[in-house]
Amino acid sequence: MENLHNRISNSKLPSKREIKIAISTFSRKERIVFSGFCLILVMTTILILENINQMFMTEIPMAGGSISEGIIGTPRFINPILASSDTDRDLASLIYSGLMRKSTDGSITTDLAESYNISKDGSSYTFVLKDKIYFHDGQPVTADDVIFTIKEVKDPIIKSPYKGNWDGVTVEKKDDKTLVFTLKQPYALFLENMTLGIMPAHLWDNTPLELNDANTKPIGSGPYMINAVNKQSSGIIDYYELTPFKKFILGEPYIENINLYFYQNENDLIKALVDKKIEAISSITPINAEDLKEKNYQVESIVLSRVFGLFFNQNANHLFTDKNIVAAINQAIDKDKIVRDVLLGYGVTIDDPIPPNMIKYHELEDKEPISRKDLLEKAQNNLSKDGWKIGADGFLEKTTTEKKKKVVTKLEFSISTGSVPELVKTAELIKQDLAVIGIKVDIKIFETGNLNQNVIRPRKYDALLFGTIINRESDLFAFWHSSQRKDPGLNVAMYTNAKVDKILEDAFVSLDEQSRIKKYIQFSEEIKKDMPAVFLYSPDFIYIVPKNLKEPKIDQIISPSDRYLNVHLWYTQTEKVWKIFIKTKNKTNTY
Repeated sequence: MENLHNRISNSKLPSKREIKIAISTFSRKERIVFSGFCLILVMTTILILENINQMFMTEIPMAGGSISEGIIGTPRFINPILASSDTDRDLASLIYSGLMRKSTDGSITTDLAESYNISKDGSSYTFVLKDKIYFHDGQPVTADDVIFTIKEVKDPIIKSPYKGNWDGVTVEKKDDKTLVFTLKQPYALFLENMTLGIMPAHLWDNTPLELNDANTKPIGSGPYMINAVNKQSSGIIDYYELTPFKKFILGEPYIENINLYFYQNENDLIKALVDKKIEAISSITPINAEDLKEKNYQVESIVLSRVFGLFFNQNANHLFTDKNIVAAINQAIDKDKIVRDVLLGYGVTIDDPIPPNMIKYHELEDKEPISRKDLLEKAQNNLSKDGWKIGADGFLEKTTTEKKKKVVTKLEFSISTGSVPELVKTAELIKQDLAVIGIKVDIKIFETGNLNQNVIRPRKYDALLFGTIINRESDLFAFWHSSQRKDPGLNVAMYTNAKVDKILEDAFVSLDEQSRIKKYIQFSEEIKKDMPAVFLYSPDFIYIVPKNLKEPKIDQIISPSDRYLNVHLWYTQTEKVWKIFIKTKNKTNTY
């Protein structure tokens, strides 16, 4: 035994034979202990190696997977020029690409365009197309396709809803890859125009736009292309299967299939989700969102670029010319309760004509909160000082003398609104709030078509409970410039202020962003002084997504189709690779 120990001690490393001999001398207990130590050593080594491996690895998206989404509505005009419904716009945003593309934070980046240049006076924009850009049918995207698309959107016979964005704009081809757009006057947001999807002239040129089969079998250059379509016996489309466009210029999308199913109403949409026929839906009501959340669905929401408010028609009811009355109305309405009870928290209160998601236009203000009780007392005291007293019917009235005769004026007005449950409930809450301070309100409910045609267009209302859609800054001109007071203008408050007109006109052409921001802040302050409306809330866009769907978050959403802005970056499957093997995929995708 002594000789054995000597041999081992004199050797640098024991041989296999020596190890076996040494182990054979162990007792049963020693063997168990030795085996345990060996097992611990092996496991520890594996864990250390795994941790080292993980330090050098990262998780990246992998191609594959599918999403089935339900949409309310029926596709009809899936082209960038005629798309006016949410359904058509959703599909157009997936299938078409523009020279520019809106990013998830609201900024504008290049898409089909390689570069662009703006003249010093802002009246000319020069765009250079990228190399190797194609439509889904393999045909190249050319300058001629761009010119064709602009010509069609400007055609007065076609009556595109986007024609107004292109009035006064001309385009010419400088060479096969270069286009020059000339404006009659500078337009600060012209780059947004360039997000318009480009249509393949070879498919549309010889057929009237409204009659072309490409309206329902569209071909664009966007991230996804139509792979299959299913129609009911009546000819109505109820299903599209979309697959990635491998030559999409911003990089081939990861999701292998996007299946879109179309439903006639929200009840059918919700049922299909619960029955697991689909796994994603959007644009649902708060009450359904809350119900689905309780069932453990993943509910996402983001504030929409909408401004809901009570717009006053001073021509129909002269009470609204009194700023104290309008101020009292604003103080008495419990906006928090509307967001809580009507929107179930899916929205935010507002006091401004500019949507809250246009955050750069909102000054950071530290406002001391005022209690509901104090607001009501302030409203009642101000009305009392103006001579308003509670009459026999329990509502405020004022007695004045005109031509030696006493005239009694009742503090009452009517609210006209659409037959949408959220609007009806909001109107009822406003009526209750105003009754507390003695203002009488009559609610008039109209079907949407009747409201637009017989109430809004002829401006036949005292106050209109209404929502404005602010797709871009320039839309503020349409809702508040005095030139837009009469139909088809959208100045539903019949508002006139020469200073505001000038501010909006200057902001429209100002190319300097900081200067433009200051203009819109001035605009907002003027509106608050004049109080032509009481601003109530901006609702959320609500959507249900699969829990395994991973995507960069969207910071700003103007219309529902904006949820697809980064669809080429969506993924459901991942793999782990060493960081040194990661390659840059494209300018917008770092994988």
